[in-house]
Amino acid sequence: MARPIWTGTISFGLVSVPVGMYPATHEHHVSFHQFEKGTSDRIRNHRVNERTGDEVDYEDIVKGADVGGGRYVMLDPDELDAVAPGRSRSLDIHRFVALDEIDPIYYQKTYYLAPAGDEAARTYALLRDAMAESGRAAIGTLVMRGKEYLTAIRPDGGLLVLQTMFFADEVRNPRDEIDELPGRSKAKPAEMSMAVHLIDAMTGKWKPADYRDTYTDRVQELIKRKKAGKEVTVADEAPAPTQAADLMDVLRRSVEAAGKRRAGASAGNAPAKKATAKKAQAKKAPAKKATAKKAPAKKATAKKAPAKKATAKKAPAKQTAAKKSAAKTGRAATRAAAA
Repeated sequence: MARPIWTGTISFGLVSVPVGMYPATHEHHVSFHQFEKGTSDRIRNHRVNERTGDEVDYEDIVKGADVGGGRYVMLDPDELDAVAPGRSRSLDIHRFVALDEIDPIYYQKTYYLAPAGDEAARTYALLRDAMAESGRAAIGTLVMRGKEYLTAIRPDGGLLVLQTMFFADEVRNPRDEIDELPGRSKAKPAEMSMAVHLIDAMTGKWKPADYRDTYTDRVQELIKRKKAGKEVTVADEAPAPTQAADLMDVLRRSVEAAGKRRAGASAGNAPAKKATAKKAQAKKAPAKKATAKKAPAKKATAKKAPAKKATAKKAPAKQTAAKKSAAKTGRAATRAAAA
């Protein structure tokens, strides 16, 4: 179980919530040691007294502020904590604001907040759920590691998340840092349309797992190859800047490439759908066979046709009766003539 890097109390109004703060992220890094070039001799850093050359223990080191003229004001950790009584262990909430009002440029680092003990759980849950219900974030300040931080606290699922922030005067004005900022785009309508088309072609859902720190991967691979005595593969050079004269052609080719990538991704999913469709058709086939079996019933109906033929055969009997009647009539006429 990880240990909190800071423990204290969230204070808002007259309510206090004891919490512990835990890192929410970690950065990739490859650990290196320093050596003197051409040797295997490690380079060590020591805290040395500048005047005597003697090494000084960490516990004997204090901080000094330069006040000019080669003079310093010495401060130890207890004195630094004393100038903010109660605040080094207190996270004071000053205001609640809508989360979408905060410009992301102010965010610095993210931490998890957890209730410090079972007794704090109920109050912690109340604050979390009330903030989720109102859709607001808490803006507060805390002192940690000798520095005061502006913070934003927001609910995230079952816990509270704290993000340290820069103060307003810590965010640099781009006009002070950049000599010349481009004005409104003077692109041709066709170029603007093609650029928007390219953005649409490359648009997708945000999936953090789709991205990796490939530089760290390449460094690890470099270490493995050198350890095995293999040749080092040099990375590709950065692409050359796109010239204004070639912009339309480059945009067109970019849109085509993005379309092919999307089509390739769709084709990769297609076999699974086709296979499912075939299975569905295969399952429906027996139903058609069942319908085919009903055909004999029609044949049975067809067998009734001879009955009609039998009826047709009775016609000669009627003809015979007619002939007999004609014969009798003829004989009667002969008798009458003889009389």
